[in-house]
Amino acid sequence: MSEELLINVSEFETRVALLSAGSVQEIHLARANGYSRTGNIYLGRVERIIPGMQAAFVSFGLERPGFLHARDIEGPRLMPGEEGEKRPDIRELLYEGQALMVQVAKDPIAGKGARLTTQLAIASRYLVLMPFNDHIGISQRVDEEAERERLKCLVEDIRESQGVHMGFIVRTVAEGVARQPIDADVRVLVRIWDKIMQNRRAVECPGIVYQEFPLHIRVVRDMVTADVDLIRIDHQGTFERVRDFVSEFLPEFTERLVMYDDARPLFERYGVDDELNRCLARKVPLKSGGHLVIEQTEAMITVDVNTGGYVGTHSLEETVYRTNLEAAQAVPRQLRLRNLGGIIVIDFIDMEEEEHQRQVLRALEKACESDPAKTRIEGFSSLGLVQMSRKRTRESLLQQVCEPCQHCEGMGMVKTAETTSIEVLRAIIEDAETPCGSPDVEAQYLIRASESVVDRLLDEDAEQLARLARLIGCQVRMQVEPSYGPGQFDISLV
Repeated sequence: MSEELLINVSEFETRVALLSAGSVQEIHLARANGYSRTGNIYLGRVERIIPGMQAAFVSFGLERPGFLHARDIEGPRLMPGEEGEKRPDIRELLYEGQALMVQVAKDPIAGKGARLTTQLAIASRYLVLMPFNDHIGISQRVDEEAERERLKCLVEDIRESQGVHMGFIVRTVAEGVARQPIDADVRVLVRIWDKIMQNRRAVECPGIVYQEFPLHIRVVRDMVTADVDLIRIDHQGTFERVRDFVSEFLPEFTERLVMYDDARPLFERYGVDDELNRCLARKVPLKSGGHLVIEQTEAMITVDVNTGGYVGTHSLEETVYRTNLEAAQAVPRQLRLRNLGGIIVIDFIDMEEEEHQRQVLRALEKACESDPAKTRIEGFSSLGLVQMSRKRTRESLLQQVCEPCQHCEGMGMVKTAETTSIEVLRAIIEDAETPCGSPDVEAQYLIRASESVVDRLLDEDAEQLARLARLIGCQVRMQVEPSYGPGQFDISLV
């Protein structure tokens, strides 16, 4: 299917969108604080070892230390031994204050530190270098056994001819590629590793020893396939840097680079701005009239499927089946667009026929095939839910462009004026342990709250407020604070 890669660059951010048949499939953002740190290699120091979790916290230069589990530590000591043999304790592998090279496997997300590994891997166009072992692996997306064997023999031969004693994983884009580009990739990766070892000796701990490519180069390296017809870039300097990269590593794509200089903004012309705004909404309309409701929580992602305004034409079962089928095709695109990962639970509308369930599940699996992120799908549970997982390495689109509401603190709900009014009255009672005397004295309580709360106290709760004033022996007056949100108030004795 025809694809286009759009790269929009400004002084304050870089945005990338992948279009397939004119429809946006993937969006990436890089702002002042940079893009994803996954792939970066640091010289870190072990701060604390936690035997109960078989893990360690490693300081590597960010504000929050990273998390390193025992199973993510490279070395033959962690390879499974004979049956019944236990893996070594974390305290046998690390000690506090130890310096070691670590790579970011997952970005810091939602208050959690980065997930780290010492199993270093450096990616190029066709290969991934694994410097601490000699294994040769082939991407699982390469299906044909003959091609898998060809690639494995090719890399083994190249590795032997260059005298390289490190491992490689052959990426999907290498399928059908001749020897010369892969040979060049091996040479580049070996040079990068030599440079990393030089930096390792020179850098102060904690510090960075290898930084992944910037967003505009990384997406060209990882996302440009034979299906990509054009790469449009609207910034001259970025266009030249990408052109240099493509000329050296992807010469067959040089003619597909286009400098976009139209007066109309690139993302506006191709509808990416509108799609980006739609990606922030919970509700996703379906063409039939049904809709999805996507909820993102710290524990998991939930997707609820609803018929909405779709009433069908034949029967309820047929209406439900058609809605679920459309939802199964739409959900993977939304997950990829929003970069949602982790555990995902889809609540399809209940179907009575098992064949309909199988068809919906097959549609979901097929729609996930184009997703470069690793996904795993379970069948329908006894409750009619489909559970799946999608590999998560960086923040979702929502986490990148939004922040928790200061009023609801990320709950998505705020206290009603009635609830806040009751809290105000209760707070005054608790504060007024000793009565002030009669309502004629000068002392009085001042309530500062939002307009809706003050209106509630002066209207529906006016009688209760009057009784409270008599009870505590103080006058009570109110003041509207426009800056106060729902649930916020102050009381003071003046």
